[in-house]
Amino acid sequence: MAKKLKLEGLDCASCAYEIEEALKKEGFEFALVNFATKEAVIEGDVEKAKEIIKRVEPDVEVIDEDGHGHDHGHGHSHEHGEGDYWKTVYFIGLSLVLFTVGIVMRYYYGIDDAFVFGIFLASYLISGWRVLRSAAVNSLHGNVFDENFLIAIATIGAFLIREYPEGVAVMLFYVVGEFFQDLAVDRSRRSIKALLALKAEYANLLRGGEVVQVKPEELKVGDVIIIKPGERVPVDGVVIEGTSTVDTSALTGESVPRTVKEGEEILSGMVNLSGLLKVKVTKELSESTISRILELVENASARKAKTEKFITRFAHYYTPAVVGVAALIATVPPLITGDPFTPWIYRALVILVISCPCALVLSIPLGYFGGIGRSAKEGILVKGSNYLDALKDASIVAFDKTGTLTKGVFKVTRVETRNGFSEEEIIRFAALAEAHSNHPIAKAIRDAYGKEINEAEIREHEEIAGHGVRARIDGVEVMVGNDRLLHRFNVEHDTCRVKGTVAHVVINGKYAGYIIISDEIKDDAPLAVKELKRLGVKKVVMVTGDNREVAAEIAKQIGLDGFYAELLPEDKVRVIEELEAEKGDGKVVFVGDGINDAPVLARADVGVAMGALGSDAAIETADVVIMDDKPSKLPRGIRIARKTQRIVWQNIIFALGVKFAFISLGILGEATMWEAVFADVGVALIAVFNAMRILR
Repeated sequence: MAKKLKLEGLDCASCAYEIEEALKKEGFEFALVNFATKEAVIEGDVEKAKEIIKRVEPDVEVIDEDGHGHDHGHGHSHEHGEGDYWKTVYFIGLSLVLFTVGIVMRYYYGIDDAFVFGIFLASYLISGWRVLRSAAVNSLHGNVFDENFLIAIATIGAFLIREYPEGVAVMLFYVVGEFFQDLAVDRSRRSIKALLALKAEYANLLRGGEVVQVKPEELKVGDVIIIKPGERVPVDGVVIEGTSTVDTSALTGESVPRTVKEGEEILSGMVNLSGLLKVKVTKELSESTISRILELVENASARKAKTEKFITRFAHYYTPAVVGVAALIATVPPLITGDPFTPWIYRALVILVISCPCALVLSIPLGYFGGIGRSAKEGILVKGSNYLDALKDASIVAFDKTGTLTKGVFKVTRVETRNGFSEEEIIRFAALAEAHSNHPIAKAIRDAYGKEINEAEIREHEEIAGHGVRARIDGVEVMVGNDRLLHRFNVEHDTCRVKGTVAHVVINGKYAGYIIISDEIKDDAPLAVKELKRLGVKKVVMVTGDNREVAAEIAKQIGLDGFYAELLPEDKVRVIEELEAEKGDGKVVFVGDGINDAPVLARADVGVAMGALGSDAAIETADVVIMDDKPSKLPRGIRIARKTQRIVWQNIIFALGVKFAFISLGILGEATMWEAVFADVGVALIAVFNAMRILR
């Protein structure tokens, strides 16, 4: 059973990587450390995991998810409560004042005695004690090459070579930069959390005739709750009294309110707008829609994209390499040329400061995190940055037909009679035969019959997979199904090819006629196909179990490149595998409504489930869930994925470019500590703010 641990004070993405690696080395089969949500998910001994985490990152506070108080008030610089922010601001301010005094005394009045040194030292320690502490503690635990260590060495080095104003400045800049970085990270965490502030604070429970306010966690299946206008729906349930309009935008990104009435399902996270509703709880909070969405989004950032994994590994080797280079620069030239050591040591220290990989390691997960958050805002849930990566490369898109491209709302549009049977008889017998089926066609036939079905009349009932149903109704044998059914039982009939979805009816072995059922195309389906083409998707096809004529007709209306019809669920998997062969270096995306598409969703490179709030299997197996039923959300998702990718690459190129430029200047002795700090903290900040553009 996977356990979640909260990691308070987890403040760098590379630390998350270190922890994850350490856990895997120590024999945890499954260990995921998610920097964006500050969580570790592990399978195995929790206590052992806590020890390992403590050893790798002593500053991180580990808290069990099951509520051992979340706030330990140990004021880490990183789990910023309001108080913590002000504390940091206060320290920075004080340090800045002392620093200014020191600068004025040293450079304006030319005083450079022990007192001035003391002022600089005080300023240095006030702003930098946390960094120094982390550096010391981490080094003792063998985690030498983190950014705290690099900054500590560089600044202490500056003091040793009597460049203490610069030492203080570097530390101050670094701390200010970190502070803003934390603010930015927290903001993007919050924007995800805001999306997730959909949990209701309370619920109005009807107990013994009166209404009591309880926490949503306390509700049990079967409880009856009252939802007043303006309140959020706390858990999933069924309306038992009242009608109202509800705002579903939080779940679907859909702005038009929906009407709910007695007998209809209502999902957590919706907002009740107009009427008073009495609702019977069908799912506890942990099982309710909103909790599942929360979990999907929170776990999403743990599934890392290739770029992200590459960069964390890169930082792993890059930092020691840079430290090596710096050591050589400090020692080799003066030994060879006999120059004094001081200027070369200074250059080496500058290089150390420049080389911090934090801009890279931080801005990339943040970029993806932003992309996932942005998609979620639009009602597209992406389950991981690796799927966001895959989505941008979509080259073949296969849509399921029913419920995906079409509304999946069937109506009987025509009844054709044969051999002297009447329309009423055909509809009645067909409705009785289909009484137990939950297939949309069966439902359409029952709706057309429109009367109560007397279960007692149905004596036998069997489904014939891929063909139809056979039932015995008070001594009459009825079969309802497709053309295959007629051929299988050698029923004489004169109509093989009928346009539209058709159910043939056979009564006592005689062909009685057929019922035509049609389905409407979704309004935005043609638009979705156009948009996909515009985005450069090579091929858009439809896979359906429906007959060829219907499929051809719909494919023509929507403007598809092709279709595969009359498929059983396992055939769909085969079709996806065929498409895989021709995808080139792109990806195959399958979009289905999820009820019976789970195997296909799992098989495609990216499985997209439509309006899958209803279907649990789809939410489990799909990689992307589109919350409302609109096919046009897919091109939107691809656009967001591409924008995310662009921003991530901008950050990588920008950060590395600036760093290498400054490292070269540093080796030549042209860059000072001041520029070095810009190259480190400035770049990190610019990268972080760039990453946050996605959320807008």
